[in-house]
Amino acid sequence: MPFSAETCVALHGGDRAEQQDRVGLFPHPKRSGMLLAVLADGMGGHSGGAMAAEQVLIRARQNFETYAPRYETPDSLLASVIDEAHLVIKLTRFTSEQDPHSTAVVFLLQQGKAYWAHCGDSRLYHFRGPSLLSRSADHSLVGELQRKGRLDAADALWHPRRNVLLSCLGSERAPRIEQGREETPLAGDVFLLCSDGLWAYFSDAELGATLHELPPRAAAERLIGLARERARGSGDNLSLAIIKLVSLPSPAPVPTARG
Repeated sequence: MPFSAETCVALHGGDRAEQQDRVGLFPHPKRSGMLLAVLADGMGGHSGGAMAAEQVLIRARQNFETYAPRYETPDSLLASVIDEAHLVIKLTRFTSEQDPHSTAVVFLLQQGKAYWAHCGDSRLYHFRGPSLLSRSADHSLVGELQRKGRLDAADALWHPRRNVLLSCLGSERAPRIEQGREETPLAGDVFLLCSDGLWAYFSDAELGATLHELPPRAAAERLIGLARERARGSGDNLSLAIIKLVSLPSPAPVPTARG
């Protein structure tokens, strides 16, 4: 069944002095039916994190503008955004006193198929109705401990080293890039990109129910409001992008001429 996409992007500074998250949504300038969403959570001292996250958006937009599906695969596009942003961020360390780093999540909708890639602990969720189909794996210390069965989800939220990343953009090591895809998305599917300033306050079930019940803008407003309440004055920057697939209306029947 054909579908269209309803979308929303949102940012909130939380209780931080500076907004170091970045999020963007870009249609392809020449090809219809293609959409790129990107989210980055910057780290690295005053203005350093913001600069790092901004580089992710710049690289995503530039690479998408020159993307030619006939000669380049979706996976290579997404990987190039993360790899090239990593190199640019890394180079800035030699020209400033900062130590900038960033996470990255990049999502591509192309010809009715969905592709994504990420590095760090910003997440990509894929819901079908209110049910979770997939969620990206956090490249963090607590994420690794959870995968090894040494930490449960509840304890991970309060672990003293929950902000330690094992991979990110701008570090000495090449970024760990994990990719996913959905070859047959359906109307009713929702893709959520978000930073840890948002997902830390919600279960998968609560996110899925909210995104299923509400259109993207109303869902974003509710999630940000609840995250702010639950942060109790100590909230991080938060950002999100919502891509909700909705059915296209059936074309009206063509009247039959009568002789």
